[in-house]
Amino acid sequence: MLWGEPQGACAAMRTITLKNVSKTFYDKSRKLTPVLAIKDFNLHIEDGEAVVLLGPSGCGKTTLLRLIAGLDEPDTGEIYYSGTPLDAIPIEERGIGMVFQNYVLIPHWESRKTVGFFLRLRDREEEVPEHVNTVANITGVDIENLMGRFPRHLSGGEKQRVSIARAFARDLELLLFDEPFANLDAKFRGQARVELKRLIQEFNVTLVYVTHDQVEAMSVADRIVVINAGRIVQSGAYQALHDDPDSLFVAEFLGTPTINTFWGRVSDGEWDGSYMGRAALPGPQPNGSEVIVGIRPEHIQICDAESGIPATIDRVIPFYAEKYTLLDVWLRKRRWRIQVPLHARFQPGDTVHCLLDWSRALFFDGQTGGRIR
Repeated sequence: MLWGEPQGACAAMRTITLKNVSKTFYDKSRKLTPVLAIKDFNLHIEDGEAVVLLGPSGCGKTTLLRLIAGLDEPDTGEIYYSGTPLDAIPIEERGIGMVFQNYVLIPHWESRKTVGFFLRLRDREEEVPEHVNTVANITGVDIENLMGRFPRHLSGGEKQRVSIARAFARDLELLLFDEPFANLDAKFRGQARVELKRLIQEFNVTLVYVTHDQVEAMSVADRIVVINAGRIVQSGAYQALHDDPDSLFVAEFLGTPTINTFWGRVSDGEWDGSYMGRAALPGPQPNGSEVIVGIRPEHIQICDAESGIPATIDRVIPFYAEKYTLLDVWLRKRRWRIQVPLHARFQPGDTVHCLLDWSRALFFDGQTGGRIR
């Protein structure tokens, strides 16, 4: 069976397991403090699962991907492919296709040579045209006209298409993507996500995808693993993470627009935010302790003057594609955002009254950031 028969790629998928993996980087020449990138990291990825590593810059996502690929070695811990230690598997037998943010194309090679590199090493170069045709059929994009060009003659989007085609032109078991669309403009990113999703669904290989972009994460993930400071802070489906975060970090990191946060203290068993009002806590907390309330902009309504908190509009930001308007408002140095219908008419300087939906509020420990349930 040729590689170009997508369903055949399902037969040799891999599980990936990381056990107590840690990695520290040193720069002895500059005598800098060692940087702990990954700490006691444990993760299991099932056959055919699409896992997205999501987190802010510097959290350890790319380091993890390089460890999984075998490009770097962990200081401690073990990495297994389908139960076999990674370092016991020869490089040529790992079945990895990898796509980088910066494309990594050979400058003096035509695209056809780049795409066919793996197959040519195995005297199977005759499979390259079939490969190109298969990718074109699945994505709906004609990439044949790119095959005779050098990287200097390709746009950023075309380079990334060639890079993705190269990743699929092998006996594929595991796909690794490192911020593949970060250098592309917004319009092409949306199109590229659709093309990639089609390929992933058709070939159904195990996928590990690194990004800080939530839309990309939602587009490709079966499971999202949120990482901060080299550790997993929470994992699951996007909607579950968005609606039921375990920490203030996850609540603030996920969601567009960003969640509003209000500081307060516990008073007589309730959250007391001064002029922001009082609210029942989901569980008992010591009087005087700091508690942060999170309420998303869509859970704050404009109401009449008798029942709402007054606030002054600072900015009016329409989001035409998303069909809503975002209001930046403030009161006594506190600022928050409200999501209103696109057709609503407001101007900077207007006074509005805000009604917070306390049933949708999330409560976090002011010291640890942990969720209060």
